[in-house]
Amino acid sequence: MHSDSAAPHPGTEELPVEVVSDEEMAFIDAALAAATAGARPLLSSAARRAAAPLSCAAYSAAGGDIEDFPLPRRSLLARFRERRALAVTDITATEWCEKQMEFVLEHGKPERTEAMKAGSDRHAQLEQEVVERVDIAIRSAEELWAVKFMNFIVGTNQLMFEGITREIPVIGVVEGSWMIGIIDEIRMPMDGISFQPILVDTKTRVRPTIPSEAQKRNGRLQLMCYKYLWDNLISEKFPAENFFSYFDLDPNYLLSDDVKQYISSLGFSAKTFEDVLKYFKVTCDALPRSRELLFLRYELQADHSLLEEYQFAYDARWFKDQIQEVLSFWQGSRKPKFVSEEEMWKCSFCKFASKCPMIASTSRC
Repeated sequence: MHSDSAAPHPGTEELPVEVVSDEEMAFIDAALAAATAGARPLLSSAARRAAAPLSCAAYSAAGGDIEDFPLPRRSLLARFRERRALAVTDITATEWCEKQMEFVLEHGKPERTEAMKAGSDRHAQLEQEVVERVDIAIRSAEELWAVKFMNFIVGTNQLMFEGITREIPVIGVVEGSWMIGIIDEIRMPMDGISFQPILVDTKTRVRPTIPSEAQKRNGRLQLMCYKYLWDNLISEKFPAENFFSYFDLDPNYLLSDDVKQYISSLGFSAKTFEDVLKYFKVTCDALPRSRELLFLRYELQADHSLLEEYQFAYDARWFKDQIQEVLSFWQGSRKPKFVSEEEMWKCSFCKFASKCPMIASTSRC
């Protein structure tokens, strides 16, 4: 399975190359002409940093003694995802086992297994079937976000004009928290009647067995996250001010020549990070909401044969409950839960089992 990127870092990024055709540019230009101009004033980075929290001296002057109020332990969200988005895979890993997620955050991810590597290779292979990638130097967080937005624009144009695209980045706010993910595959219906995109997620399996209900539930949550993020980008105005502030980004950041040249090769012209964001918002405004039915596919790793494909309906109430439960763990409002007794089979695959208090207490019984 692929991993959603939770935190951009400067470096070298592989980018899909697909020049936008005249027909596609007409699509973008028409939407751009309909978009409203102007932007609301933003709080500068310097001003944000100047708004420091209440100091100990100021607190003492207000009549309190700092030693009387020990600072609470910071939440996992503040400790490990500060100024970063939660990845969709953070959400699904937490749903799988909260205690395992805590171990991963505290001690680092275990070494990847051969099965995990094979899953990643399969997703890369599927992506290469529809997208060509090139290397480009990335010098800042602003440039990496600009590239993500351009990938979204190019990918969604490919979807609208070719009927399929893969590895599409999506971002948004879910229940008050920023979240980012990468949708495996999006297809347009072939019936010529519906124009709502179909979201698809492909998972690989080592053995030719049907996945358990726990695995399917986890997959359903992942796809519902993608649908929520996609539909919010389409139906709501992207919260640009919140975005710049939360990730500490400069909308007026001047893009490097390499990034500008890459954007130009796609048929667009941009000098600043905000220029790219405007194209992104215009593209979102022109796209349709996704279909309510979502598709999960399970393949055998050995030969990519299809083990199972099934569809299910988006359940807004269930999704909201699941996200709130996961966020209560990340926000530190409760301790991590262990897996249920019915799902203790998961522990046999966990690299942290020897450290887990649940396993220790069970072995003493």
